[in-house]
Amino acid sequence: MPFPHDPILHALVLGVVLCSALLGVTSYFIWFERKFAGRMQGRVGPKHVGWEGLLQPIADAFKLLLKEDIVPRAADKPLFHLAPLLAVVVALMGVAVVPLASGLVIADLDVGVLFFLAAGAMTVLPTWMAGWASNNKYALIGGMRAVAQSVAYGVPMVFGALVPVIFAGSMNLSEIVAAQAGGHWFLWWPPGPGLLAAGIFLMASLAEGNRIPFDIPEAESELVSGVSTEYTGMKFGMFYLAEYVHSLVGSALFATLFLGGHDGPGPDLLALQVVWFALKTMAVATFILWIRWTFVRLRSDQLMTLCWKWLLPAGLVVLMVAAVWARFVPGRTA
Repeated sequence: MPFPHDPILHALVLGVVLCSALLGVTSYFIWFERKFAGRMQGRVGPKHVGWEGLLQPIADAFKLLLKEDIVPRAADKPLFHLAPLLAVVVALMGVAVVPLASGLVIADLDVGVLFFLAAGAMTVLPTWMAGWASNNKYALIGGMRAVAQSVAYGVPMVFGALVPVIFAGSMNLSEIVAAQAGGHWFLWWPPGPGLLAAGIFLMASLAEGNRIPFDIPEAESELVSGVSTEYTGMKFGMFYLAEYVHSLVGSALFATLFLGGHDGPGPDLLALQVVWFALKTMAVATFILWIRWTFVRLRSDQLMTLCWKWLLPAGLVVLMVAAVWARFVPGRTA
């Protein structure tokens, strides 16, 4: 590891490298989604800018940078300008505690799961700021929906994430990965609780990230474009980017909690561990894309009904089952 005698400098350099790499990967993940959606809908997707449209993300970035930056006359300008930047920063915070390989983590915190969940819950802050600062009723309603949705789905998300914590006996993500060594993923071991917890966590994560079918804060059919209605150019692009960053980082956490993280067959090499981690993360992210382009958006009442009447009771049950299993069943983990 670089800078072994200077942990602050090590974390800073590693953080800059990982965040820069994540932003680059996110740009091409957007390209991948457009091609993926095109195949599902019987069209080709981006094709003309570069081979098979591979330069489309760069072209989109230049287009957004060249567009006029329009600010509503009655907007709360400091908050209006700060919200897009804060959206990206908050989305990137979670990557600090996710181990990409053994020892390859920015901050190996003992409360890594708690830090990630807290960082994820903060995504509602820039969304609400944007809705309020825009001085637009559509944006304000979108911000209020985002607050209600985040508060609601944050509860079952915590329940789902606590099941691997109970089985591993730790909130440290590196120790959770170690507890799943040898392919004993918490997704299917112990049988039942892990799979149900994974489903609850994934749905709640989609809702917290405002991804279809849970994207009622945007809801262009009735809210024009929700909180981003008044944003133009790169400020709009930053909200768009933050949504995809949140999806990738959430997929990385899912892979860490339920799919063994960087653990996989083969020699114990750092590069191979990173490859396994990347493959698992992209598999989860692709599954999220399949959900997005298969299901329709839920209504507000349906979304809250799903949370409070189904996911919340199910989360409580699976949490109690996991606690009983961890206490009384021998050989409960790897």
